[in-house]
Amino acid sequence: MTKTISRLYNSYDRAAQAVRDLEAAGVAHSDISIVANNSDNWYSNNGGAKRVDRDRDGVDDRAEGAGKGAGIGAGVGGAAGLLAGLGLLAIPGVGPVVAAGWLVATAAGAATGAAAGGIIGALTQAGVSDEDAHVCAEGVRRGGTLVTARVNDADASRLEATLDRSSLRTSDLRSSYSKSGWKSFDQSATPYTADQVRKERGLYP
Repeated sequence: MTKTISRLYNSYDRAAQAVRDLEAAGVAHSDISIVANNSDNWYSNNGGAKRVDRDRDGVDDRAEGAGKGAGIGAGVGGAAGLLAGLGLLAIPGVGPVVAAGWLVATAAGAATGAAAGGIIGALTQAGVSDEDAHVCAEGVRRGGTLVTARVNDADASRLEATLDRSSLRTSDLRSSYSKSGWKSFDQSATPYTADQVRKERGLYP
């Protein structure tokens, strides 16, 4: 039997490390997904040439990393596995995202950028509670990065502990969102701007 586990992270870097930890623990690339907010355009693919600029200094992080002998770009540019297959798409209610993996394919179906409700549907279909699925979608909308994995029941507790190391608690996020009147993810909502995303990330250091 398999179980789906999902965690939200405040930054792509933390989520990418969680993905690498899952892969190191033996979880197949095909059983892991990542969906990261890209409202601040940290990842771009202009003219087919991918640019990764997480520190937003105008220089591709992978080039900087190569010059430093690894550095900040190593996690995206040179890694084998899931992170090597990142792509761009737009999700209604969320906006631009950088994503890879089975959840994205399931949610999008035949049309790239299908409704974010498709992500909620894909999560709930895989066993994530409806309540948590809505928090996950809203979390990505507000600047977070979602990591989802299909794992064996016998390994679930151990792998959940691995994902918990630097993740955000969905119960805390639900409580925080609710204070402003939030009830559930709305795919017709206006996506967050880059400034709003930066402010939101600052709430959860």
